[in-house]
Amino acid sequence: MDQTIKIGVSSCLLGKEVRYNGGHSHDRYITGTLDQYFTFVDVCPEVEAGFGTPRETLRLVGDPESPRLLTSKTRKDCTDTMLNWAQKRVEELAGENLCGFIFKSKSPSSGMERVKVYTEKGFPGSNKGIGLFARAFMARFPLIPVEEEGRLHDAALRENFIERIFALKRWRQVAEEKKRRGAIVAFHTEHKLQIMSHSQQHYRDMGRLIARVKETPQESLYEQYEAMLMQALSLRATVKKNVNVLQHMAGYFKQQLSKDEKQELQEIIEQYHQNYTPLIVPITLVNHYVRKYGQKYLKKQYYLNPHPIELKLRNRA
Repeated sequence: MDQTIKIGVSSCLLGKEVRYNGGHSHDRYITGTLDQYFTFVDVCPEVEAGFGTPRETLRLVGDPESPRLLTSKTRKDCTDTMLNWAQKRVEELAGENLCGFIFKSKSPSSGMERVKVYTEKGFPGSNKGIGLFARAFMARFPLIPVEEEGRLHDAALRENFIERIFALKRWRQVAEEKKRRGAIVAFHTEHKLQIMSHSQQHYRDMGRLIARVKETPQESLYEQYEAMLMQALSLRATVKKNVNVLQHMAGYFKQQLSKDEKQELQEIIEQYHQNYTPLIVPITLVNHYVRKYGQKYLKKQYYLNPHPIELKLRNRA
């Protein structure tokens, strides 16, 4: 895989002093871990839209579905300025080939959810707002994985987000070729178990789409598959779903494993099922058997290695 994986990041999270008070919101997980695997394209909506630093704080006001962006004290309406800039900026970002975006939480411009919205009289209203730039970005790129820096401290959300980024990058490399039907069949074959671990329904639906690969117009085939892939992976892979996939893989070794090896594998899977051990434990054992017995089909399954092991995303119990 091409190692240049670009993701967008709110500038303040990278330590840039662009907040209203001239400060930053440096997130060391982003700059100290993710920077080893991703290239960042930073965006600060409020500075880039021309509001300057330092500046009067901004807030969302009115209807949470279509709020206005006002300065908190002088109540200057900055909505049109932000929206016009945002529409231009997302089109520029279309040329960056981003595979993800990390937004600044609670920001009236960049928060992707649960942003505070004030009433017309200036009182706190709901917390159902979305930052104006974040809304524009997600509307323009509905399939690109997005998260907020605070949510990345949740191990399950972090794993899901990063897994989707790497899957999207692999898919983009297939899609950027000449869109041969054989390429999409090969990609699906290598990602079957990963898809199964997220959604049995999508697994079946995507299988039916691939079965019609010769009948479906090529452009439509790729568009449908990409949408289904990213929708499937956005659903969380639970313990129950992973156990199902692990048992499915165990079936490939029926003729090779000794009685003791079969028992050990089942015990390890059950320990994971009971939350005594993290997913990396049964995955490591299956990978061992894949190499030991030369299991060609499983060797190609990205479920066993969906992202760099150094990120330790499967190490949580």
